[in-house]
Amino acid sequence: MPNSEKTVGVVFPGQGAQRQGMGKDFYEQLQVCRKAYEEAPDALGWDVAEMCFGADERLDQTEFTQPCLLATEIAMLRGLDALYDLSPRLYGGHSLGEFTALVAAGVLPLGDAVQVVHARGRLMQEAVPVGLGGMAAVIAADLDVEALEGALSDLPVDIANVNSSRQIVISGHASALPDAAVRITDVVEAGGDLRFVPLNVSAPFHSRFMRPIEWEFSDLLQTLGDDVDAHKAMAVTSNYTGKFHTRHREDLLCYLTYQLGSKVRWRDNMDAIAAEADTIYEIGPSRPLRDFFKTIGVNCLSVTTLSAAARICEDN
Repeated sequence: MPNSEKTVGVVFPGQGAQRQGMGKDFYEQLQVCRKAYEEAPDALGWDVAEMCFGADERLDQTEFTQPCLLATEIAMLRGLDALYDLSPRLYGGHSLGEFTALVAAGVLPLGDAVQVVHARGRLMQEAVPVGLGGMAAVIAADLDVEALEGALSDLPVDIANVNSSRQIVISGHASALPDAAVRITDVVEAGGDLRFVPLNVSAPFHSRFMRPIEWEFSDLLQTLGDDVDAHKAMAVTSNYTGKFHTRHREDLLCYLTYQLGSKVRWRDNMDAIAAEADTIYEIGPSRPLRDFFKTIGVNCLSVTTLSAAARICEDN
């Protein structure tokens, strides 16, 4: 059981962390987790648990991935709270995971959040025709973000994620990614250590090509009612600013809108959380964030299953 005197932070991975059967062990063994999966269909009109646990290929379609992943991560957190009194005080999430963090912190109700991210996924997919956009991870030691941005300045390619000192993600026109790779190779003094890893995505997320949908997404966020508790957002990091959110509703909705077409400042988010947390847990069906925390010398404990929770949470 976590030490009640410690400051606990939790972080949530975003799209790409999904997998068939995610959260099923929590669902089958804990009533509090089943209730989370039941709240989501009430808001969406379709069965989230059935999509997560079956062989539905739509799970990898952005508009379905996002609400399914959010509901699963909240169900897992509620189960961990019930079993181990996790009681986090700080929250963060990578891209979609920021919305999970806001639900976990009590800023957004789960029902509202799954509706918002369902629409968010649809808008993101519709922003660019399938096949036109692409993304790739750039992996090397001591990446200089400003230098890389300069090298890409006249290409239809942006830096989408600053994940760590060793990994960024570029996003833009698929046809321009090979030129981007050449230019990055010229900038990075990494010799054979430099790697480019194409990502299996359907659109160029967190790039300038998402900005045309910002106005529609902003209008959607403005319809959220009085259930939004922006003051609690001060415990949640913003991907857009890299810092903790302010207590102002206007800032919250603005930063979530701009997150669509701007880089995810995950390295800054990690620094902000690690500066205040004694223990950090990654909660989700897979564990991409753990290795990013290692690059700043911070141990992040990843909980991906109920059996993993028993090993990790009881010892910490």
